[in-house]
Amino acid sequence: MIDFRTSSPVAGTLDVPWHAGWPSPKHDPAPEIQVHAYGEHTVILRQNKSVHFEAPFLFLLFGNDRALLLDSGATADPAHFPLRATVDVLIEGWLARHPRTPGSEPYALVVAHTHGHGDHIAGDLQFADRPRTEIVGPSLAEVREFFGFRDWPDGQVELDLGGRVLDLLPGPGHQEAAVVFHDRYTGLLFTGDSLYPGRVYVEDTAAFAATVDRLIAFCETRPVTHVLGCHIEMTTVPDEDYPRGTTYQPDEPPLQLTPGHLRRLGKALAEGESRCGEFIVVRQE
Repeated sequence: MIDFRTSSPVAGTLDVPWHAGWPSPKHDPAPEIQVHAYGEHTVILRQNKSVHFEAPFLFLLFGNDRALLLDSGATADPAHFPLRATVDVLIEGWLARHPRTPGSEPYALVVAHTHGHGDHIAGDLQFADRPRTEIVGPSLAEVREFFGFRDWPDGQVELDLGGRVLDLLPGPGHQEAAVVFHDRYTGLLFTGDSLYPGRVYVEDTAAFAATVDRLIAFCETRPVTHVLGCHIEMTTVPDEDYPRGTTYQPDEPPLQLTPGHLRRLGKALAEGESRCGEFIVVRQE
């Protein structure tokens, strides 16, 4: 049994050059999915922009009893986006390094989402027939039922992967069924599309402001090492983003943000600001 509690949060590495597409997508030599080991028990994946311009980040977290795949990307066809095959290889490798105790239950997988937009759930069908796999539906009713949210959008719940516990907070505002995940083991806060170095689209300003306030308060009481969203859309020049649909972004900033950026986002919402250096607030109401 791996101890995910003592000495947490455990540091990982984000010293990685993310592949940001190719001048000619058809000739991109990179694989469809970039795989980076943040640590032994945490993997970050990025869909190649040459496959889909959204290039979402996905996260695979290993616990003693089951793994969590957070989001499933923007492309359904495994021929163009072999997510199931990639995840299966990663799980097989992890289990080879950390064998199951004889007689224990078979290792399981949960496929869940930061929110229900198409570029985060398209790969779900690749896992539909996978044994010992639970897929959380993207609707608000399905999210609430699976995780046990009773007072949505208030309160928070826990997800235990087998000694590795995540705190889940309601995150509506960008999308009604959005959830923010905090991993106690690494201290990573997975914000989906609620905050990332890009265009933060706000569908419901009141709900979104409440979500940001909720996250700021959470960060004041829990160790948060990095804030990780699901896209990079900015350049390294403050307030300058790449146009929507861009498939080659050679001048990207890092993926990781900080709790300080959440406070800046709260200030921007309160004061009606839009361009905030590392991200841009886009109101869609």
